[in-house]
Amino acid sequence: MTENTIIRLFESCGFGEVLPPVLPVQGGFMHRMFRVNTAGGSYAVKHLNPEIMKRPGVMDNYRRAEKLEQVLEGAGIPIVPAITVGGRKMQAMDGEYFYIFRWQNGRITDWFSISAGQCRQAGNIQGRIHALRPVYTAGTEPELSRIDWAEYIREACRQGSVIAPLLKENETLLNDARDAMNSARLLLPAIECITDEDMDPKNVMWDNGRPVVIDLECLDYGNPVSHALQLSLQWSGITTCSLDPDKMTAFFEGYLEAYDNGFRDYGSVFGLAYTWIEWLEYNITRSLGRCQDESERETGISEVRNTINRIRYIRDTEDRIRLQLNRFFANL
Repeated sequence: MTENTIIRLFESCGFGEVLPPVLPVQGGFMHRMFRVNTAGGSYAVKHLNPEIMKRPGVMDNYRRAEKLEQVLEGAGIPIVPAITVGGRKMQAMDGEYFYIFRWQNGRITDWFSISAGQCRQAGNIQGRIHALRPVYTAGTEPELSRIDWAEYIREACRQGSVIAPLLKENETLLNDARDAMNSARLLLPAIECITDEDMDPKNVMWDNGRPVVIDLECLDYGNPVSHALQLSLQWSGITTCSLDPDKMTAFFEGYLEAYDNGFRDYGSVFGLAYTWIEWLEYNITRSLGRCQDESERETGISEVRNTINRIRYIRDTEDRIRLQLNRFFANL
């Protein structure tokens, strides 16, 4: 992906002449971001990962997310929406796909410096999103994970991958995590709403204390209990293996101010915290060669290590977090 491709993309979209250089922006683990300046202003350009774009049904997923983004924008949720050009949000050039955004001032909070107040605000935004279109559904069988860790271990060993010993050492843990997550999914209430499962701290920018949500490609319909629990844990420190129970409580306090579906037994569905195994699986595939280049493969290897450490931490702190959840919701 070259600077020339983005320059021609901007010309075709009518944004005017690009003022070089096109600068890479650090941040995402899946896609690549760039800052582009023109005489008319600054933009953020997301180059969608070509490997992701090969997945079956991916275009339908993006179209659904784009429609839901319009719903959030119309409801006044603080977001940075993709710019529509020619009736489309997703743009194509040279067989590659892009989203273009107005440049958003502000910054992402360091993962180790997230305050309880920010957790409360994030929870409130998530609650506002869940409150837009909640519906009670007929009970249906949830999608259960069938990740075959043994097969990934065999493939890693065949390739002589550096992740092979780590996967082998943690095979029992990963099987237990998969089973705990599946058991929790079976206990979820039959509620569906608009969800943004990717609204973790790296996807919220703060401008003079005001939060703005970015990266909305994961908007979809899903279970609010599942997403509220997972995001409460991410905002309160599970990602850095330094969870603060008070921050988790602050997230839920903000969430319940905006939306309350009456569910209280979050301790019983704590196994949803192990949804990290799905991120682990994706990074295993990248580590084993399903990626764009060597840089992405190295990212995959790094994330395999980080995610397994996270899953270990969740197992070691599970009882303490479950107790905190039970106490908080028992007092409502």
